[in-house]
Formats: sequence, structure tokens, C-alpha cells
Amino acid sequence: MNSPSQQPHAFTGRVFIGTSLDGFIARPDGDLEWLNVRAEHAGDTGYDAFMAGIDTIVMGRNTYEKTLTFGFWPYEGLRVLVLSTHLSTDDANITVAPTLPVLLRELHAGGASNVYVDGGQLVQTFLREGLIHQLTITTAPVLLGQGIPLFGPLDRDVELTLSSSRALGGGFVQSTYAVN
Repeated sequence: MNSPSQQPHAFTGRVFIGTSLDGFIARPDGDLEWLNVRAEHAGDTGYDAFMAGIDTIVMGRNTYEKTLTFGFWPYEGLRVLVLSTHLSTDDANITVAPTLPVLLRELHAGGASNVYVDGGQLVQTFLREGLIHQLTITTAPVLLGQGIPLFGPLDRDVELTLSSSRALGGGFVQSTYAVN
């Protein structure tokens, strides 16, 4: 049986995420305040331009639940799929997929083209499966020492090509990589 990564995919998987200098996307409890208090100094990160090219968002349950705490829904008008075996929602704008193969079928059935992959565990899963094509990582000038890592164990090297890198305000650095 073929793994999900061995199936043909019509979509481009993209990541746009902030990390601490030591590679954490959140504190161990999911807190993002360390990033939020610094982000205003970064200036234009290109997020709006990035989102203008996205037609579908996929995220894990933890990221979905964290997004619900923002007090507003930032993905109005976009198709959102959540990978979770435990989540149930009556929100008609959200599709919950219990497994990666089901999620991939939903992406194909919905005609996904440019997919924003959000959430540490889901980014790791998509990387392992060869489903990420571009990584944009904005690094905050802070060391957390512990937290939720952006990257985890891989069964092989993932070769990257630097597409661009730029200094933002407040000591932030943003780098975009193509996944080879």
C-alpha cells in the first residue's frame, strides 16, 4: 500500500510561521504571548500577501482550538480542514478529517491548490510525507529554552533551497525555503 506521500498531489503545501531563535512555535502550554508582544515591532511580514494566494488551510486540533481563543475567526471565506480524531464541531465552515488519508482526499475533492499548513505537529507530518513545498519562517529574537518545536524527528534529510531572507523590524529575520 502506498503512503500518502507516494500519491500524486495537485496542491502546493506552504508553511508561514513564527519561531523563537531556538525553534519553538509556542511555550509548552501553547502560549504565544512571547511572540505577540514582539510581533508589532516586526513590521510587514508579508502575511497578508501570503494569505492572498491561499485557498485552503489545514491545521491540527491544537492549532484550531488555539485559533478559537483569538476572539475572531481569521480565515473567513477560506476552506479550513482540521486533522483530528477527537474534535467534533457543528461549524459548517470546518471539515474535520480523522486521518491523513481522509484529509488528503478532502483536499483533492475540494480542488485545493495552495494549502497553508499550520500547527507544529501537522507541519511535521506533512514534512515527513513530502507534502510541504515552501517554508517561510519568521524568527523572533528570543530564546525560550523549551516549548513546542516546529520541527521533529524525520526519517531522512529534507533538503531545502533558500529562496529569500530578509531582516524585519525588531530583530526579526524571515527566511523562505523551497523544499527540494
